[in-house]
Amino acid sequence: EKDDPGLLAELETSLKTGVFKGIGEISVVHFPSGGFPEADFDPLGALMRGIMGLAERYRVPVNVHCEITRLGEFKGLLDSFPAVPVIWAHGGYTPYFLARRMIEAHPNLTYELSARSYLNHPRSPDYTIFQNAREVWPRWLELIEAHPRRFIVGTDGSQRRLSSDQIKIDRVRLLLSQLTPPTRALVAAGNIMRLIGN
Repeated sequence: EKDDPGLLAELETSLKTGVFKGIGEISVVHFPSGGFPEADFDPLGALMRGIMGLAERYRVPVNVHCEITRLGEFKGLLDSFPAVPVIWAHGGYTPYFLARRMIEAHPNLTYELSARSYLNHPRSPDYTIFQNAREVWPRWLELIEAHPRRFIVGTDGSQRRLSSDQIKIDRVRLLLSQLTPPTRALVAAGNIMRLIGN
């Protein structure tokens, strides 16, 4: 049952321990890919609202994977819970103009860049924010520099192969190397540490 209240009770039990500093990644809307069936749940549904309510009560961020096919509902969720920090997994793989629009419209949104630095994403080569093998598009760098407290990096799920993980890490480092030192410090670690209360 997708709106099973037992899930919320289990989540609250975990949050009460104080061990957990965030919730997610929650695949509310996820396109099908290798090893992942399609998920398409209402971002404004009862379960997601319950999760956000717990996040607000326990003052933890929520990491949400929501594709742009449900962008309207996702915006509604952000507006309904303005006190909850939401980390948007992979930034919904949005193009630049939507990334900028979402960052500017939703102060509680943090745009997570994992998988956006891959040169050849397995789902689509258009997901990268790199204009070539070495350089991030200047407009993306400008957006991150304009909102340095609103972006974080990541590597996405491990493929459980050292060579694959090393490529991901190298690509993240390449992205970070193109940011100014103050912005780099925030995007690399400062922002996520602030979000989890450390």
